[in-house]
Amino acid sequence: VQLQESGPGLVKPSQTLSLTCTVSGGSITSNFYAWSWIRQPPGKGLERIVSITFSGDTYISPSLESRTSISRDTSNNQFTLQLSSVTPEDTAVYYCTRGTSASGYDYWGQGRQVTVSS
Repeated sequence: VQLQESGPGLVKPSQTLSLTCTVSGGSITSNFYAWSWIRQPPGKGLERIVSITFSGDTYISPSLESRTSISRDTSNNQFTLQLSSVTPEDTAVYYCTRGTSASGYDYWGQGRQVTVSS
């Protein structure tokens, strides 16, 4: 399984950050898997932003719920993060991942550096 993030690396404050994860070697509708966006700000730990399961159920981090959405395109095996009203504090490396409740995150994309700056 391979995951690849794509999207702009620079976003201006107050705009919407949009990143797409393209999955190959496995289907995003395969039973039991959840697909997540995780970020790591500079000098800080990993933070899960949002997940979408194989059946389309979603989980959004409470701290980001008002600004976050996730969608998927099953025909192209992709899922997309949208984070609105960004600030410089949203600057981070953004990863897309696959995981299960039993095994945790087993596949990761290489990460996409996103900088929020005017």
